[in-house]
Amino acid sequence: MQDLIKRILSARVYDVAIESPLDPMPRLTGRLGSPVFLKREDLQPVFSFKLRGAYNKLASLPADALARGVICASAGNHAQGLALAAQRLQVEATIVMPRTTPAIKVEAVKRRGGQVILSGDTFDEAYAQARQIELQQGLTFVHPFDDLDVIAGQGTIGLEILRQHPDPIDAVFIPIGGGGLAAGVATIIKFLRPDIKVIGVEPHDAAGMAASLQADERVTLSQVGLFADGVAVRQVGEQTFRLCREFLDEVVTVDTDAICAAVKDIFDDTRAIAEPSGALALAGLKAFGPASSTSGSRIAINSGANLNFDRLRHIAERAEIGERREALLAVTIPEHPGSYRAFIQALGPRPVTEFNYRLSGSGPAHVFLGLGLSEGEREKREIVDILRRQGYGVEDMTDNEMAKLHVRYMVGGRVVGIENELLLRFAFPERPGALLKFLDGLTPDWNISLFHYRNHGDDHGRVLAGIQVPADDRPRFHNRLDELGYPYWDETDNPAYRLFLDGAG
Repeated sequence: MQDLIKRILSARVYDVAIESPLDPMPRLTGRLGSPVFLKREDLQPVFSFKLRGAYNKLASLPADALARGVICASAGNHAQGLALAAQRLQVEATIVMPRTTPAIKVEAVKRRGGQVILSGDTFDEAYAQARQIELQQGLTFVHPFDDLDVIAGQGTIGLEILRQHPDPIDAVFIPIGGGGLAAGVATIIKFLRPDIKVIGVEPHDAAGMAASLQADERVTLSQVGLFADGVAVRQVGEQTFRLCREFLDEVVTVDTDAICAAVKDIFDDTRAIAEPSGALALAGLKAFGPASSTSGSRIAINSGANLNFDRLRHIAERAEIGERREALLAVTIPEHPGSYRAFIQALGPRPVTEFNYRLSGSGPAHVFLGLGLSEGEREKREIVDILRRQGYGVEDMTDNEMAKLHVRYMVGGRVVGIENELLLRFAFPERPGALLKFLDGLTPDWNISLFHYRNHGDDHGRVLAGIQVPADDRPRFHNRLDELGYPYWDETDNPAYRLFLDGAG
């Protein structure tokens, strides 16, 4: 700890970084009943905190190491931070990025003088290539998080928070990917102000630090969610795990909808647009539970704003659900004249945000319904109870990921007579040839019976596919999918499939 404290106190970051402001969030403060502040690392020259650690690492290297040049693997923020740091110090920088990296991030690195090598479809593949080039060319590798000088550079954020907010602080919330930011900030805050709670925040589907702390050793996640791509790390660092285990009070996890709602909160209070990982800490602050009005302020670190514009439509769709201001329901109504009118009367004057229905035969009809809420979960439960008392079948789809990503856009696609259909949700890399690779992995015996894809401006596309696979051939089918390497989820038993897409439903 003493060594790291010295490194933080002597870190060289302000040659390139700014002391980012600590902005009040008056609207969110009014809703939560206690003061909320946002540490604005999205205002750094590369729109991310990563510049601090990258520059501090380079500034600490001996001249001969700098002369050989530096290399890193990154899909975005660390790459831009290292490129700018190397440009300022007149050092040659090689950045290995996955081929799936959006063009806007690749161009940002090139503009700052970085030599970009595109390799692999994932960060792990790019990382392996970078380490190989390091050995072949004698370059100096700059780790994105598991390095004490990188951690110390990020720790300067903690010093700024304590200097900028001398009033009582209840808790500081920090996003966690590999753990470099959390390790640095937690160490300095606990050294200077041990009374302040330091809370790490991770997505539900990329909670490597939470899993490691629970197991009391580093664990490797089999797969990670890609929505908050800035923190999509399968294994946290060795140094960062040791420090977070000692200095973090707790790690909380949040889902995609909560992150989208936090992006909207940041926009409402500051008119800034955060990337999903940048809004992660604020989502954790909101989920942590109410603070008393006398316990002090709560502070969340907005870690970055490197967001593809195309992703905003997906965030906007999910923000109201994240705030529990919208409910998504599958409602079964009788298929006869007058039933539609009776159903609308049962809903009363409540605002309808979505209504999807298509005649599918003589049986009951299934409606995909969106309703605006003003009183959150309590109001949703009341609506469900009212509908059920009037004889309607109701399934809550508000937290059904497949329904929100795909089915709401596919109502009316039911086909009768499809045999042996499996329904699978995939994350395809956004690059030419990804679909062909998928199709080449299937045999002609397995027919694709359904396919739905939406581009969310991300480095991975969300795909829903129906595939006809006889029961006795399914072990071989799953082996092929494992060999393909695309993350996937079996949705065959999902009620949204049964109600809206399955011809036998």
